[in-house]
Amino acid sequence: MSSPDPQVRAARNHENTPAVRGPVVAVTGAASGVGALLTERLAESDEVRQVIAIDERRGECAAARWHILDVRDPAIADKLRGADVVVHLALDLDLETDAAARTAYNVRGTQTVLTAAAAAGVHRVVLCTSAMVYGALPDNELPLSEDAELRATAEATGVGDLLEIERLARRAPRAHPGLNVTVVRPAVLVGGTDTALTRYFESPRLLVVAGSRPAWQFCHVEDLCGALEYAVLEKVDGELAVGCDGWLEQEEVEELSGIRRMELPSAVALGAAARLHRIGLTPSPAGDLAYTMYPWVVSGSRLHDAGWRPKWTNEEVLAELLEEVSGRHTVAGRRLGRKDATAAGAAGATVALLGAAAVVRRARKARRRI
Repeated sequence: MSSPDPQVRAARNHENTPAVRGPVVAVTGAASGVGALLTERLAESDEVRQVIAIDERRGECAAARWHILDVRDPAIADKLRGADVVVHLALDLDLETDAAARTAYNVRGTQTVLTAAAAAGVHRVVLCTSAMVYGALPDNELPLSEDAELRATAEATGVGDLLEIERLARRAPRAHPGLNVTVVRPAVLVGGTDTALTRYFESPRLLVVAGSRPAWQFCHVEDLCGALEYAVLEKVDGELAVGCDGWLEQEEVEELSGIRRMELPSAVALGAAARLHRIGLTPSPAGDLAYTMYPWVVSGSRLHDAGWRPKWTNEEVLAELLEEVSGRHTVAGRRLGRKDATAAGAAGATVALLGAAAVVRRARKARRRI
């Protein structure tokens, strides 16, 4: 007797294979960044039945079921039907984006996804903000617990949006009974990211504000995806902080990076940074500087208690960050071309900040003479 056709054998084997009983997971912002990495990870997981990928363009994960639309479109509710969990990662935190447009996208998008998820019968939404929402303050505990008060202000890039997303997360279960919302807050995110904090390491000198007490804690995107997967699989819930174990003091960062410091008085550094941003020379407001001055290290105790552990150390993530930014040149938060960077020289950041401060002093003297 001849053996069955290979396609018939494959069909029979498929029939005998037990179906995956895990959740159907929808990921917004699935075509790029953390969203693309998480989509691939979930699609390969034996604990996830299916991945629904949502973005304004199609990504590379062939195993996912794609829907192409803006997350602010109410039609997203139809695309979420059948999903058990939604991970909302469609956020715009680009330094170069107009602030008003960025806020409109981030806040409206989150509102729409939460409402649509509830309407579609989704029982869990996972949001991703940042440990920046705790604020960088001189009296912060080292490390902060997940339950620590959110004391950030809207003065740093995108933090106002993240605080509003946190408020939406708290209100959603009351507005939509039965909807569980988990918020994941990573430390300084590294791995294909571009933020005011990663650009800090593109400068020829590391700006240190006199009298400040920096403490650096990083989070690799792979570890963030691992933490998000824990939340998706309901191994942990609530507010979750994620990052490498422990932290690095400023002196350790300087020794590991080989980049020397540039120390300035607080009034000069903050005043000059504010004025450079106001006149459009730098993309980062002065509020970003606080996150390089004071600690905002998190413990990650809830994830640890659930059995999650970071695979990366702070030292390893810093090394990868330095490799990523090699060849990039940033002065006072503004990325320069190679020609500009050469002209700026090693003291470029100092010149930019002190130069702005000198302009301000001259203007004040001129006003007093009038």
